[in-house]
Amino acid sequence: MSGLAKAVIAVVVIAVIGAAGLWYWNASHAPALPPPPAASAPSPPAPAAPTGPVHPIEPPAAQTLPALNDSDGVLGAALAALDRDAVAHFLNLQDFVRRVVATIDNLPRESYAARLNPVKPMAGLPATRGDGATLELASQNAARYTPFIRAMDAVDTQKLVAVYRRFYPLFQQAYVELGYPQGYFNDRLVEVIDHLLDAPEPAGPVKLTVPHVLYEYADPELQSLSSGRKVLVRMGLENERRVKAKLRAIRAAVTSQPPKQP
Repeated sequence: MSGLAKAVIAVVVIAVIGAAGLWYWNASHAPALPPPPAASAPSPPAPAAPTGPVHPIEPPAAQTLPALNDSDGVLGAALAALDRDAVAHFLNLQDFVRRVVATIDNLPRESYAARLNPVKPMAGLPATRGDGATLELASQNAARYTPFIRAMDAVDTQKLVAVYRRFYPLFQQAYVELGYPQGYFNDRLVEVIDHLLDAPEPAGPVKLTVPHVLYEYADPELQSLSSGRKVLVRMGLENERRVKAKLRAIRAAVTSQPPKQP
């Protein structure tokens, strides 16, 4: 997979976290999708921001973007020109921008709608060992994330953010549609990154329990984490720290202004 294709897969961080396998587990190790959010319960609107965005993003001055509803083909073609196989394997391009925005917005929450994930579920099954009181994530579970972590590390952060800036007006439009008429998606992105950077870093084995059908963390504090933080913990300590390093680089890039074009 080319660096830029992976960057777009990771655009606005969703692939940095979501591609790694944002799902719950059942006792047979098959991923289970959480129920979709009720249509009658939209996300609460963001507070008014009369002074403008805290972290403004400036798209390229001279560009023509498609309408949001017509953007899948243009964006898909641009990605396919970079690496057709990677796009076909990793991305769900249907309503891609809206999928990215909705998933980013939900990472700090208790759950997210897996049906809206812009990235297809990661291959493989969760690895556990033990049973009953000894049930825990196996050490080899972290190895399941190795291909993803390597791809993430290969992403050129500046190229990633250049792609993000180019298409930012569409992400902003989707964010307004989501129920934030006075909100700014880049501000939400930075807020979500900060939230993920504060995820705990368990040094020892992560204990699990199966109170009903789905796996849960045995530690109540871990179980109460947001969906995004749970994924970081699930990756294993080394992988979590590598993801956080990438998130810090992305945060620095999306909160700085691009160099002026000659």
